[in-house]
Amino acid sequence: MAVNWQKFVEVIQAHSRFILTSHIRPDCDALGSVLGMMDVLEQLGKDVIIVNGQPTPPNLAFIDPENRIKAIGVDVELEDLQDRDIHMVLDTSAWAQLGPMGDVIKAMDIPLVVVDHHQGEDDLGATFFKDTTAEAAGKLVADAADALGVAWTARMARPLFAAVATDTGWFRFGSAGSGTYELGSRLVTAGANPAEIYGELYEQETLGRLRLRGTVLERIRVELAGRIAHTYIGLEDFENTGALPTDTEDLVNLCLTIKGTDAALILVEQTPDVYKVSFRSRCDLDCSELARQFGGGGHKAAAGAGIQGSLEDCQRRLLDAMIAKLQ
Repeated sequence: MAVNWQKFVEVIQAHSRFILTSHIRPDCDALGSVLGMMDVLEQLGKDVIIVNGQPTPPNLAFIDPENRIKAIGVDVELEDLQDRDIHMVLDTSAWAQLGPMGDVIKAMDIPLVVVDHHQGEDDLGATFFKDTTAEAAGKLVADAADALGVAWTARMARPLFAAVATDTGWFRFGSAGSGTYELGSRLVTAGANPAEIYGELYEQETLGRLRLRGTVLERIRVELAGRIAHTYIGLEDFENTGALPTDTEDLVNLCLTIKGTDAALILVEQTPDVYKVSFRSRCDLDCSELARQFGGGGHKAAAGAGIQGSLEDCQRRLLDAMIAKLQ
């Protein structure tokens, strides 16, 4: 689904005071895309503020050295946003993913636009600019810069490289094609430093996260003759290891390192008996379809949802659904 960039340009030209928002539990694509879009819009003389539903996780704070990303109820209140004339959401099309910013959107009578690459969408009352074939929301921001005739700066390139690199598993997922490498090359030419970004992302581990990784690895179990690997994290594990909830990012991918594994899932307890679920696939299993069975969504190879109940019950329901898809 191609984006109508001419219409996007017309929307941008018609407004001057923007709010940019991405999803709760933000990852590098969420953070990088709003930061990149901020630079794009500011080069056009727009007044821009980024407000998310949750603060930036400490392990990803490096992506925003100027502290441009604010959190509603922490740095900014609803009344501080009354002068804005348009709201742009990036990297999600779901109310549940917006958290407290969903209430802000509903309370403000201004146009809403969505720039996203995920399959499926809620009725947000928005104008959508979506391309589900794009490997990252950061890619769409790069396309927006080109459509608007904006120069690629180092300030823009750094977060956008982090966005694209992480959403493609550092360019190793099937979503990364020749165009992805060309995009990466352009971002490096513009000023992104892959070695520095990789070091910030993967060579700054805390003892708590390493201990949590050990817990996750010890709990891995397999189903369907090893084709499915799964694990879980309980609330008590954060206290026992000293890890933070944000330290769970990408731990599901540990399951896919097992030879012969086609699909994986992890349950992460958010509140008692309420779990965030992450699905991964490296076969024909469509994770987005699976996630929609549980009220979630995402991509074919990676998706998420929420589920409530005892650990054993949730595991069984999820595994039964996965097995049914794989058999």
